[in-house]
Amino acid sequence: MPIIKPASVAPGAPAQHKQPSRKGKKAWRKNVDVTEIQEGLEEVREEIIKGGVIAEKDSADLFQIDTAGDISIPKKFLKSSKPLKADEIIAQRSAIPAVSMRKRPGDKTTDGIIQPKRQRTSYVTHKELTRLRNIADGRGAQTTVEVTEASYDPWDVQKDIEESAIDPRFTFLPKSKKKVAPETLKQKPISLAASGKEIPAVRKPEGGYSYNPMYEEYEERLMTAGEKELAAEQKRIDAKEAERVKQEASAKSAAEADAAEARADLSEWEEDSAWEGFESGTEDVKLNAKRPERKTQVQRNKIKRRKEEERKAKMAANEKKKIEQAAHIKKIAKVVAEKEEAKKLALVSNNDDSSEGDDLELRRRKLGKILLPEKDLELVLPDELQESLRLLKPEGNLLKDRYRNLLVRGKLECRRPIAFHKKPKRKATEKWTHKDFMLH
Repeated sequence: MPIIKPASVAPGAPAQHKQPSRKGKKAWRKNVDVTEIQEGLEEVREEIIKGGVIAEKDSADLFQIDTAGDISIPKKFLKSSKPLKADEIIAQRSAIPAVSMRKRPGDKTTDGIIQPKRQRTSYVTHKELTRLRNIADGRGAQTTVEVTEASYDPWDVQKDIEESAIDPRFTFLPKSKKKVAPETLKQKPISLAASGKEIPAVRKPEGGYSYNPMYEEYEERLMTAGEKELAAEQKRIDAKEAERVKQEASAKSAAEADAAEARADLSEWEEDSAWEGFESGTEDVKLNAKRPERKTQVQRNKIKRRKEEERKAKMAANEKKKIEQAAHIKKIAKVVAEKEEAKKLALVSNNDDSSEGDDLELRRRKLGKILLPEKDLELVLPDELQESLRLLKPEGNLLKDRYRNLLVRGKLECRRPIAFHKKPKRKATEKWTHKDFMLH
């Protein structure tokens, strides 16, 4: 049924675009108002994206009779929080399939394989050309000079040629040797971790390294770093104290040496004065020393027996000492063997475990003589912690971390950085051209 409008509302005239004149620039085609057409096209595109044009669909596709009701309505009202806008955007799916990302081969696109060059059928070799010239000149085939093409290039050092194929004229050239890879290239690199496990190239960061870490993890990491720095500071103080004690001892020994030298000079002065007659204590000394008498045979035998007993006692003591040392060596060897066995078992258990190695504790023996560079302290103090990523300041150096990781994994050995290479010495001389003259 048509809708009956109240009599008070008068029907309006159909709406038309205002175009007073068609002779000016405003009436040109580029200035024609096409907003309604654009809006209509946009509506059609939106309808196609959502499943199709509504005007072209049947009523059965657009409407359905619901007798059971929507189950998701009570669940939707029971939700306490509103879904995120990001989830709503991600949940939208278009009915139009996405554009294929597969590359389509063009006219000039190739597979990268260079086609082999085809031989020219119209090519005439130098030998055949010489034969044809001789025939044209009237000379027979018997007098034709055979030209052999070169089969060896003396400048091609990369090509391996057998000795039989080498021209005897070039036997003086050195034989090319094949490049042989070193045996260590096939060996597995030795990790510098104390546990013997392999250190990964890129480790997964722990919770304490986060810009907004948990309190327990951050406190544990902070205490560990603090204890390490305290130990380093205590070591520095002990070294300073040892240096001070050493300097005091050297100063004291120098003072004692000076005092001893002064006493020696004084004693020499006293001896000189005694020789001059100032000191004489030998006037009252009498020669009461008794001359030694000749030993009897009994005394000599007694001394001989005593020396023999001392020699035997000394030999027995040496033998006993050797036996004790041998027993001690066996005991030490047993302890070392037990330690090695325990170490091997621990290494096997570590290899069986799937956990990764840690570069915090390294073994003592390293590759090369240069010390391993220290790891940068990647720690932020409590007052420097930020609340957002926008205020976070980037720290560290990826190049240094990568280089130290290669050293710890045993891929490279430590080298001393050379900032400036040693330049060759150059000697400047001046030619004396004025001496090069001739007398006429």
